[in-house]
Amino acid sequence: MAPSAEEIRQFPRPPVTFTDQNGRTVDIEAYADGPDPLVAMYTQFDADSRAQGVPPRGETQIRDWVETLLDEGLNVVVWHGEDAVGHAVLVPSRDSSELAIFVHPEYQSAGIGTRLIEVLLGYGQENDLDHVWLAVSRTNHVAMKLYDKVGFETRLRDRAEHEMERPL
Repeated sequence: MAPSAEEIRQFPRPPVTFTDQNGRTVDIEAYADGPDPLVAMYTQFDADSRAQGVPPRGETQIRDWVETLLDEGLNVVVWHGEDAVGHAVLVPSRDSSELAIFVHPEYQSAGIGTRLIEVLLGYGQENDLDHVWLAVSRTNHVAMKLYDKVGFETRLRDRAEHEMERPL
């Protein structure tokens, strides 16, 4: 049974400006420009900042991956001044959209991820998407807590990852 209109939370739409928990003012905007700012951000990710093979390693692979996300998905970017410090995307897949979210390591644990995912979901609502899913490593408890907070429910568990979903 489909959820009623009252059961669907309305999320904020981009652009959004806010101050994170570390006192930094950041802007979250819909993004459809070139890959360079995102490539610059992703080349700074270390091994601990990667999950399930993304972002890929190496500038050429990162650029190809970012270009695909920009071509195929709805993208939202967090800016701190001129620097991209977060990126989230909804990529169409069959009758749903797959969500991916990344926050620069130096900007994690400051509330940016929560606000970024909320604005991305609002952007999806604004673009008439009605269902979102994601895959998350079953050991990534921080991410799973974030996804629970914004209304995702686990639909499939396996040994390596969980698939979660929510209506928009």
